[in-house]
Amino acid sequence: MNDDNHADGHPLDRTLGHRAPLLWLALPFMGGLAAVGAGASAPVAATLVISLALSAAALALERPAPSLAALAGSMLLAGVASGVSHRGTAASGGERPPRAIHLSLRIRRVFPQGSPLKAGGIALIADARGLPSGLAGRRIYYSARLRPGQPPPERTAKVAASGLLVAVPRGRPASTFYGSLAGQGVGFMLVRARILRDEEPAGAYYRFCNRLARRMDALLGEGLGSHPELAAMYRAMMLGRKGDLQPGQKLLFIHSGAMHLFAINGVHIGMVAAALHAMLALLRCPRAPASLAVLAVLWLDVDTTGGSPSAVRAFVMVAILEAAFAMRRPCNPVAALAGSALLSVLIDPMDFFSASFQMSYAVVCAILTLGLPLAGRLERRFPPFPDIPEASWSPLQRASALARRHLLQAAGIGLAAGLVGAITGIQFFGLFAPVGVVLNILLVPLASLAIVGGCLSLAIPHWGFSASPIFNRAAAVVLLGIQAIMNAGSRMPGAWMAARFRAGWIGPAALATLVAALIAGYASGWSRARGGWLPPFLVVAAALAFGVKYG
Repeated sequence: MNDDNHADGHPLDRTLGHRAPLLWLALPFMGGLAAVGAGASAPVAATLVISLALSAAALALERPAPSLAALAGSMLLAGVASGVSHRGTAASGGERPPRAIHLSLRIRRVFPQGSPLKAGGIALIADARGLPSGLAGRRIYYSARLRPGQPPPERTAKVAASGLLVAVPRGRPASTFYGSLAGQGVGFMLVRARILRDEEPAGAYYRFCNRLARRMDALLGEGLGSHPELAAMYRAMMLGRKGDLQPGQKLLFIHSGAMHLFAINGVHIGMVAAALHAMLALLRCPRAPASLAVLAVLWLDVDTTGGSPSAVRAFVMVAILEAAFAMRRPCNPVAALAGSALLSVLIDPMDFFSASFQMSYAVVCAILTLGLPLAGRLERRFPPFPDIPEASWSPLQRASALARRHLLQAAGIGLAAGLVGAITGIQFFGLFAPVGVVLNILLVPLASLAIVGGCLSLAIPHWGFSASPIFNRAAAVVLLGIQAIMNAGSRMPGAWMAARFRAGWIGPAALATLVAALIAGYASGWSRARGGWLPPFLVVAAALAFGVKYG
C-alpha cells in the first residue's frame, strides 16, 4: 500500500472504507434516465424484456465481473424504459391549446405564498369533465386568487376550481420555473384560477399538521417582534419558507451561493436529528425508542413544513441510518445515500431531472466522499500538540483541539459543497459565486447553531412560562452574524458574476463527471497512485475554464 491511509502507520480513516452495493443498481438506473433526458428513446416493452433477461443472466453467471456487468446493463435498460414511459405521460399535454375549464383537484403540495389572498401548489386532477380521457390522475400546478377570508386549500383536500388550463412549456432549462415543473412530472397549469368550493376536507392528520405549522410559526416569532427581518430569516431556515425572505435578503443569499440554508434538506434534517438525540441522551432514553422518537418527530417536521421532495429524500437517508443505529449495526452514510437515491428514482423517476434532486444528492455525495475524508486526513496529518500525550492536555488544549477539529470538518464540508455549487450554480441559476466556497465554511456551522436554537425553542415544554423567546433571541444573534458575513462577502470584488455553460449538455456532463470522480476517489481511498485528491478539482477547473461563458 502506498496511499496516505497506511503511509504514516495510522489505520484507515473512519470516514473511508464504507461499501455501498446499491450503487450498482442506482447509478445505472439513473444513467438510463439521463439518456432519456438527452433524447434517447426505445420501445418500453422490448426494453423491459431485455432488462429482465439480463437480470436472469446476472443471477446465473458465477463470475463476479460478468454478473455485475449484466446487472448494471439490466438497471440501465430499466431506467431507459421508466424514463420513456414517464416522459410520455408528463409531456403529453404539450399539444393542447389553452382553454377555460372547471376541475376537481386533489391537493398534493402547497407552496408558501407571500399574500393571504393567494394559493398555489401541485394537485392531481380528480375530475376533468369535458376534456379528453387520460387526464384524470395527472399532476397539475395551480395558482389561484382567494376571496377575503377564504382559507387556502389544505393537502389531501378535494376542491372544485375554475381557471385557464395551460400546458407546461417543454424544453425549458431545469433552472426555470417551467423546467422545475416538468422535472416533477407536471404537464399542465391551472392559472387565473378560483377555488369555488370544498368537495372533501383534508384528512385529520393533515389538519393536525397545519395546526402544528401555525403553532410553530407563532413560537418562532416570540421575542423577535421588533426584528422582522431576522424573524423572516429564522422562519425561512426552520420552516423552509423562502417566500418569507425579503427581496433584498433573497438576492443576497442567491448571489453568495448560500440559498441552500433555507431548504429543508440533509443539513436541516441532520441537525434536527442530532439535537433530538442529544436531548434524549440526557434523558437516558434507550436506543431503539430514541430512534423511533427521532423518526416520528422528523417526519412531523417534514410533513408540517410542506413535505418538499428534498425533505423527504433527507428523511429517507436518516431513516436508514437510524435503523442501523437502533439495530446496533455500523452506520454507513454512503450506503444510506445510495439507498435513498435508488428509492427516490424508483418511486418518482421524473424527480431525477429536478434541480433539487441533482443538487441535494451531489452535495451530500461530495461531503461524504471528499469533505469528511479530507478533513480527517488533515486532522491526522497535522495533529494538535503532537509532542504532548492527549491524557496530559490541559482544559484549554482540549478546547483548542476540539475547535480545530470542528473547523477542519467545516472547511472540508464547505470545500466539497463548493465544488458542486460551482457547477450547479451555473447550471441551474446562471450564477458563479466563487466567494460562496469561503462563506459556506463559516455559514454552515452558524446555520446549524441557529437550527439547534429553533429545535430547543419548539421542543422545550412550557411549565408556566415560555422558553421560546430565550432560544429565539440566541438564534437571532447567530443570524445577525450570518447577515454580517453575507454583507461583507457580497462587497468583495468578484463575489459573483453571471455565467452560463456554452452548450446545454456541458452542465449535466460536468456534474456527472464530478460525481464519478468523487466515487472513484473514495473507492480507491484517495490513493496517490490514482491522482489523490486532485481529480474532482481538475474536473471543476476544466468545466469553469473551457465550458463557461461569463458575463
